[in-house]
Amino acid sequence: MVVKSELKLIKSLQQKKCRNEHGLFVVEGKKTIEEVLKSDIKLYKLFAVDSEDFKIEGVEVNRITNKELSQISSLKNPNGYLGVFHIPKQEQKIPSDWILVLDGLQDPGNFGTIIRLCDWFGVSDIVCSPETVDCYNPKVLQATMGSISRVRIQYTELNSYLSFNTLPIYGTFMDGNNVNDLRLPEKGILIMGNEGKGISDSITQLCTDRLAIPQFGGTTTESLNVASAVAILLHEIRK
Repeated sequence: MVVKSELKLIKSLQQKKCRNEHGLFVVEGKKTIEEVLKSDIKLYKLFAVDSEDFKIEGVEVNRITNKELSQISSLKNPNGYLGVFHIPKQEQKIPSDWILVLDGLQDPGNFGTIIRLCDWFGVSDIVCSPETVDCYNPKVLQATMGSISRVRIQYTELNSYLSFNTLPIYGTFMDGNNVNDLRLPEKGILIMGNEGKGISDSITQLCTDRLAIPQFGGTTTESLNVASAVAILLHEIRK
């Protein structure tokens, strides 16, 4: 039986301010938990409805009832497994590859998918503006499918970050240069903006190049979904 104070703590971690206060975040789902356990992210506590079904060498699995799990889960239908992990410290590393920068991205599902795409295409670093949705939001974590454990994410003031960078900065715009006509370098910075407003004016001024994904077939849609655009652009970068 899990004590009430512990249930209250875990439930509170659905809120960003509580995650920051306690330095903890929640992961749900057996596969995603297993992926995070393989990483350097430190485990706080692990819970399972059937603890006998989830045995990991050197890891204590705490039994939890379905009722208790439903009280703390962010899912409509909890799947029986919940892990609480320590938020890793942000790392400042000299870039050796492409970096994805997110300027005010708001949709958790988009962000989770983007993290998964970066994992797929081998982009290890994402830099976010403070206004970007929290990467430890439960909906973001569900969409990453465990890729959160293999991609470094940091939040910082983008104007300063980009001003002190020596890499070419590629912003994405509807009127940018056709990405198919460009030869992209081995490393650089790719900026994706807010779903509705795009890249902010102050960040636009720091872009050294403007990219666009061409339209085909006379389509009248205003723009691509940002995660779809990231998939296309990362593919072009890796070609």
